[in-house]
Amino acid sequence: MRDPYSVLGVKRNAGQEEIKAAWRSLAKAVHPDQNHDDPNATVRFTEAGRAYDILRDPDKRSRYDRQQREAELRRMEQMRRQQAERKARSEAPPRMSNEDAEDMIARIFGVDSRGQPAEAKAQAQSQAQPRPQQQAQAAAGPAQDARKAADEPEAEEAAPGRSLAPAANLISAIIRRIRGSRAKAETAPDFVADVTVSVEDILNKVRPTLETPDGQTLRVPVGAGSTDGQVIRLKETGYRIEGLRRGDAVITLRVAPGRFRVDGFDLKVDLPVTIENAVLGCETTIDGPLGPLAVTVPAWSGSDHQIRIPGEGLLMENGERGDLVAEIRLLLWEKPDDKMIDLMRSLREGLYL
Repeated sequence: MRDPYSVLGVKRNAGQEEIKAAWRSLAKAVHPDQNHDDPNATVRFTEAGRAYDILRDPDKRSRYDRQQREAELRRMEQMRRQQAERKARSEAPPRMSNEDAEDMIARIFGVDSRGQPAEAKAQAQSQAQPRPQQQAQAAAGPAQDARKAADEPEAEEAAPGRSLAPAANLISAIIRRIRGSRAKAETAPDFVADVTVSVEDILNKVRPTLETPDGQTLRVPVGAGSTDGQVIRLKETGYRIEGLRRGDAVITLRVAPGRFRVDGFDLKVDLPVTIENAVLGCETTIDGPLGPLAVTVPAWSGSDHQIRIPGEGLLMENGERGDLVAEIRLLLWEKPDDKMIDLMRSLREGLYL
């Protein structure tokens, strides 16, 4: 759904009274009975109710704010990875040399993967192998000058030949360096994304699709145990980096606003009731997720009064279902009623002749 703060038009530090006043004003403005010519009035009214349902509850509001912060951090991390990958792909692979990615990273960090200083490692290698001049002197004295002349151009050519390893190998080596391991198989970063479904999609077990950055299409399983905010992990379907085990796809399920609002495995729906039915009580029906349901409205039921119908919500993993919660919304008649106006005036101002 859209940001509830934006829906109600309030700041993120708004108090409960400000939020309640904003919802009342918006609900009155977008109510379907006041907007017969607007086909989207019901959706807007439902969206306003869902936004108010989140922000009026301190626990839900805190959970929503925390999820938004975490989602923003994930998006920033994903943008950084994508920028790094684009930069790596834009650089042409340079000419390879005997120096691999691990040796290059060891040279940059100054310590190889076993904790030995890179300078000490290079010195040990130079002491273990005789220099070209020493080999030449030991082989033949008269040929020393000729061998020296032949070795020096090779040394001059070898220096320019030291080039960077491919970008993918460098990234792999850096990740292994940071994690402090070179031998074991490391895992590439996970692909993190959100996928939006409707309540009907969950009830019908429709599998939404999602495309990964490398062009692969994923089918996200939904059904029993699926609800808003659920995290689904698809093994080894994330990013690919050479030399690393493929990461996972971490998908967060988001339920789009519609006839129902999702609260865990409970479903919430608005139940419009006229003033006389709210005061006197009545029998009515509502459209549940699985069909029409009979509902008894108790006498003297105010707006936001909840009627809970067990077992008519979303399906859990253990086979049980959540509840359907009907929230009463008081309605006025389409046209003003003189008797009701006189009654309300008498209640407010007292009896008069």
